[in-house]
Amino acid sequence: MTMTVAQTKPTNEHMFWLQDQRRQLLQLALSASHPAGGFGWLDGAGGLIQDKGVELWIAARMTHVAALEALQGDPRAADAVDQGVKAFESTLKDHDYGGWFAAIDGAGVAHTDKRAYEHAFVILAAASATASGHPRGRALLDEAVEVFDQRFWRPADGLAVDVWNRDWTELEPYRGVNANMHTVEALLAAADVTGDAKWVAYCAEIVERVVHGFAAESSFRLPEHFTESWEPVWDYNIDAPAHPFRPYGVTIGHLFEWSRLTLQVRTALGDAAPVWMLEDAVSLFERATLEGWSVDGRTGFIYTTDYAGMPVVRDRLHWVVTEAIAAAWAVQEALGTVEPLTLYYKWWDHARELFIDARSGSWQHELSPDNSPACSVWVGRPDVYHAYQAALLPTLHRITSFAGALSQA
Repeated sequence: MTMTVAQTKPTNEHMFWLQDQRRQLLQLALSASHPAGGFGWLDGAGGLIQDKGVELWIAARMTHVAALEALQGDPRAADAVDQGVKAFESTLKDHDYGGWFAAIDGAGVAHTDKRAYEHAFVILAAASATASGHPRGRALLDEAVEVFDQRFWRPADGLAVDVWNRDWTELEPYRGVNANMHTVEALLAAADVTGDAKWVAYCAEIVERVVHGFAAESSFRLPEHFTESWEPVWDYNIDAPAHPFRPYGVTIGHLFEWSRLTLQVRTALGDAAPVWMLEDAVSLFERATLEGWSVDGRTGFIYTTDYAGMPVVRDRLHWVVTEAIAAAWAVQEALGTVEPLTLYYKWWDHARELFIDARSGSWQHELSPDNSPACSVWVGRPDVYHAYQAALLPTLHRITSFAGALSQA
């Protein structure tokens, strides 16, 4: 069937299906409740791996998802938000040096690195908790953005640094754009919740350096890994190409995320947004689609390519297709054209067929290149955040952040 621009609004049937997906994903988040506080790692059947402890990024993502559901009136969500906030106030917090531990293991022993990636998710969770009405959410948010501003932000770079040791005396020389990407997401939420335009300005600086700089200069095959002076390290992790956080080469899912987030920053800037933001967001989307989707004779998105666009890691990760779905929706809203929406539905069909567990609502986190279940990059099903946001975005309109859009609604 040939679609027209007038048909870009989702059907009621699709919207009800997305709502059901979100409810099931919340149930998974609730099942990740950990006795040590916060939320832990789920196995392939959706059961808690208690001995694995609590990782800060997972606890924050689960809290964020619960808060978004609380904003929509789900009665199950408020207690989960409170559980997350309490974990950030107690077991995950470094009461001696400030900030938050990267993880606590099953015995309660802290992994003491202070990482920008994880701290960005604390900001995001705190902003969403604040928007949901949690009484201590704003105090947590204020603390989290202060830690970020003092420890991670580098005004001279217009970017954030990555990893400190516990007492903030040793900074890893590595610089990366993954932590900066999630910083943009988090600070947009902080800006929406607090009304402080400073955070939008930070986001605009990051996007200009990364998207209009590093990505555009590389034909939108974004390098991810850099030296202290922000020079690309082209062979970083070439011997560990499937690293879950720092893979070698170009990460297809991140091109989609940067595309969507650039459009969200554009929305936040309003009339002050530069023209290149739309152009670059579309270029990222097109590059990721061209070199990521079904490029090796099998359906699905590969994980990474090299800097010439050739496949490197061909495993299919669930978060990549969810970010493709979300980016397709954001691009079609920005352009008002049909083509991205056609891809949006196509990629949902792909996810529904191969990734979504119809019985539990959870997602198979990884498929092999032949689309059979795999676990070479990820073990279990620890994350609901990417899938949840993909199922929420079409219910909103040109957002700057999920928490901000739901608050305004």
